[in-house]
Amino acid sequence: MTPPKLSGPSLPPLSGAAPRQIVLLLHGYGSNGDDMISLAPMWRQALPDALFLAPNGPERCAGAPGGYQWFGLYSLARDALSSGVRRAAPVLDAYVDEILASTGLAEENLLLVGFSQGTMMALHVGPLRPRPVAGIVGYSGVLADPHLAGAASKLPVLLIHGADDSVVPIAGHRQTDRELRRLGFEVESVVAPGLDHGVDEAGVRRGLEFAKRVLG
Repeated sequence: MTPPKLSGPSLPPLSGAAPRQIVLLLHGYGSNGDDMISLAPMWRQALPDALFLAPNGPERCAGAPGGYQWFGLYSLARDALSSGVRRAAPVLDAYVDEILASTGLAEENLLLVGFSQGTMMALHVGPLRPRPVAGIVGYSGVLADPHLAGAASKLPVLLIHGADDSVVPIAGHRQTDRELRRLGFEVESVVAPGLDHGVDEAGVRRGLEFAKRVLG
């Protein structure tokens, strides 16, 4: 069965030239690409040759008008999350293949940036691609499927999480940090004091610093 095609908002390189990097923004459960693309204007000045893409998830999200999901989220149990990311991974992988082919760029020019459920997708799909992507920025999410021992690349990862997150508790962030380090990934971990389930200005700045470094 052919995976459904993803689509969503985008912003071309600020330089007006052909893209030299791709920043792929993956939204959370019940959100959409329009929400995630709002990060792009804050990063474009520092990444003038980057193409920003924010696809909508493959499924409409019941109870969230205008919202999408990467997979149905009925439980935060590890087996449910693992099953979800595995089911959705081929859709995101096919989209990445299509974008790389259309731009003529390689995985080393691609940064994955996720929020919440989008972070789960980034942490699953990025490491399991046959060639390493530049890196992953994961806001307010967790490693849904810990079975990454066979990952092709131990790429750099930045994890940013609110200390007071009421949706994805900070304990999940700490577990993700431990698991990725044990598997050999290069992990930077940031806990934002007083922050609930969201991204603050400091997190935006830290993500941009990481993006500039790994995208060269």
